[in-house]
Amino acid sequence: MPRLIIISNRLPVTVNKKQGELIYHPSAGGLATGLNSLDETLDKIWIGWPGQALEDKWERESVKRDLAKDGLVPVFLSEEDIELYYEGFSNKVIWPHFHYFPQFTSYEDRYWAAYKEVNQKFADVVIESIEPDDIVWVHDYQLLLLPAMIREAFRDISIGFFLHIPFPSYELFRMLPWREQLLRGLLGADQIGFHTFDYMRHFLSAAYRITGYEHYFGKLPVGKRMVNTDVFPMGIDYDNYAFPDVEEDAQTGMDRIRKQTHGRKLVITIDRLDYTKGIPNRVKVFRRFLNKYPEYKTKVSLVLIVVPSRSNVDQYRDLKTEIDTLVGEFNSNYGTFDWTPILYFYRSLNFGELTTLYKVADIAMITPLRDGMNLVAKEYIAAKEESKKGVLILSEMAGAANELYDALIVNPQDMNEMAEALKGALEMDEGEQRTRLEKMQLRLKKYTVKNWAEDFINEQMRHMEEQKGENTNLLTEQDIQELIETYHSAKDRLIVLDYDGTLMEFHPDPMAVVPDEELLSLLAGLKAQAGNHVVVSSGRDRDTLDKWLGPTGIDLAAEHGVWVKMANRWKSAHGVVNAWKKDIRPVLDNMVERTPGSFIEEKQYSLAWHYRMTDKDLGEKRVREFRDTLLYLTANLDLQVLEGNKVVEIKNAGVNKGKAMLNWLSERDWDFIIAIGDDHTDEDTFKVMPPKAYTIKVGMAKTAARFQLVSVGNVRALLERLV
Repeated sequence: MPRLIIISNRLPVTVNKKQGELIYHPSAGGLATGLNSLDETLDKIWIGWPGQALEDKWERESVKRDLAKDGLVPVFLSEEDIELYYEGFSNKVIWPHFHYFPQFTSYEDRYWAAYKEVNQKFADVVIESIEPDDIVWVHDYQLLLLPAMIREAFRDISIGFFLHIPFPSYELFRMLPWREQLLRGLLGADQIGFHTFDYMRHFLSAAYRITGYEHYFGKLPVGKRMVNTDVFPMGIDYDNYAFPDVEEDAQTGMDRIRKQTHGRKLVITIDRLDYTKGIPNRVKVFRRFLNKYPEYKTKVSLVLIVVPSRSNVDQYRDLKTEIDTLVGEFNSNYGTFDWTPILYFYRSLNFGELTTLYKVADIAMITPLRDGMNLVAKEYIAAKEESKKGVLILSEMAGAANELYDALIVNPQDMNEMAEALKGALEMDEGEQRTRLEKMQLRLKKYTVKNWAEDFINEQMRHMEEQKGENTNLLTEQDIQELIETYHSAKDRLIVLDYDGTLMEFHPDPMAVVPDEELLSLLAGLKAQAGNHVVVSSGRDRDTLDKWLGPTGIDLAAEHGVWVKMANRWKSAHGVVNAWKKDIRPVLDNMVERTPGSFIEEKQYSLAWHYRMTDKDLGEKRVREFRDTLLYLTANLDLQVLEGNKVVEIKNAGVNKGKAMLNWLSERDWDFIIAIGDDHTDEDTFKVMPPKAYTIKVGMAKTAARFQLVSVGNVRALLERLV
């Protein structure tokens, strides 16, 4: 059974130093609850910062020994590390930027340098602690670079990563100067988890546009690995909030609150002090509500709980001042001798106080401007398990809104909508309250924080097995060994290779992928081996292929089989014509005019519209728009419309790569055949090959090939082994 190595910025235990003595106490949070509830047969090690900057060598050794008893491994950070890495890059760069507050982002190189350095400190401790068969699970935005750092030391280890905050849209993420480094750090993981599909979609968009990795149903081919991305919405320990075990009798506490507030309706709002939470907006909404519906004055109170946070940061100090001012003015203008409109508490609540407040509150207004998940909303719903009375007003910008859709969902920037939602909540009958609560409670009971943790680990383990090729047709090491043995025992060998996307990576400029020395040497080596017959079959025009690959002396097939070069002589397929181009060209010209970044490649007997430099979604939209038009125009012209990798090509029907291959297949009964290609046009090649041939698709799309490889790098590595 593999061990689970959990890595987070903070350990589930905090070390404090008081009067020279080290004191340990548990850290609060749902992450610790979820991970501690995992299968006890799974041996766990947790690596993280213990919460105290310890410079003394003996103190560090003492902490190491004490924590090791509970399977905890500390990463020691200095005061400067905390200032620059945690308070700096983590919370002044990533936090505001990922929460859509770029105006608060600090683009300071010293923060970035510290972030890299501390991620490396974590990596050094992790590398010392793990074994090749372990399962690694990295958590959150403070450690985005860590997966790739671990990957460098352990190429085959299984690494998971979960992001507990939103991932922003590409347009926002691209503003970061360190965007590519952050993405490549994350892509060191085998599995990356998000709270919602939107966050996952944003990540995949950024990965494609910045690093060029295109996903196939959420899986990205990165080197020889497939990186799985998926949605794992975090839950809570439901029973802990539904049936809290607290010293003080909950009913007594609830009665006391009711008595002190004279039985008025209570609207609670609980959040950490943070500009992402929209706390001032809630005060303003309450004011707008009372102005619009004055009959509710003295009948309802807002309980505003603000948990202190980052008081040394300017934005947070300013936010605290703003909230203090708003609440003071509000209570002065609206309050009476026996009614305080807003009951404001700037402090943390213990668990007993929190759950009692959840139970007594008639309404919870949880309306962050942007939030990764927001477990407070889920805790409130769970706390209503017994009473079945209460209404949740929830921001559509919180990840929880995707699950708690029976709440009153509001736009946190629309104060009129929020005021109306508050009125609707106050007037909602108990029958509707019960119906809404029961639907949400059913979901939360089924998908607890324990389920969340188990789902992530189970999916990671399943993906790990897939990576070994047990559930896919990826070419495994065993397959490669068999292929090599067959290759060496054969006398007559046919080697058919596509060019773009197979031997060379794609480039925005099609003419920029001139074969490098490594490739030319590889092709020459293959051709030089006795019994080998090498063919490059491409959609490129014959002049380009001849210029680039002619000197190697290998055979060529150009324009998807329109031209064939055998024994150093070119010949064209029978019956091909090009008079049709004058009728089709204007349609493609119109596509270019309407699609920035696209262009036309004109070959002797075909036309190709490329959109590899265009926004992927726009290019695909144009393809859908023009597909029917092109099919209509070509229906009576004996032409074919081919969709390749970021290209649409119009060519003579009845001519394809497969038919071109018959020129070589008919020459002799080959002892060994291998054919490798990456796009739709190569499927024709795969289909004409005999069953014994090694047909290999590059990429994870559906294919007629027997095997698949992930990348161009894999193809070259395989060919090098043959040479």
